[in-house]
Amino acid sequence: MIRSELIARIAEQNPHLYAKDVEAVVDAILGRIGDALADGDRVELRDFGMFSVREHEARSGRNPHTGAVVAVPARTRVHFKPSKAMRARLNLERADSDREAKRILRAS
Repeated sequence: MIRSELIARIAEQNPHLYAKDVEAVVDAILGRIGDALADGDRVELRDFGMFSVREHEARSGRNPHTGAVVAVPARTRVHFKPSKAMRARLNLERADSDREAKRILRAS
């Protein structure tokens, strides 16, 4: 889902709100998350996950085309860790099929 689809879906679910108001709210939330990460803070959204920043040290890399050694500079990257509830939602279908497979194995 992209930002515009998110805005459209929220506006559709809340017909009493104008799309431009929903867009302003989404922009404010995403902007605040971005500001917090830029300040080095951690952002935790219950039942969704946690965003944090991680420092990656400088290292040597290799150009895949030429094979030449290339210096890769140090970077700060965003890291996302899904919550336990989100992992359960994502793996629900797999868990159902695993339970079904175990049930079949026990029956035979």
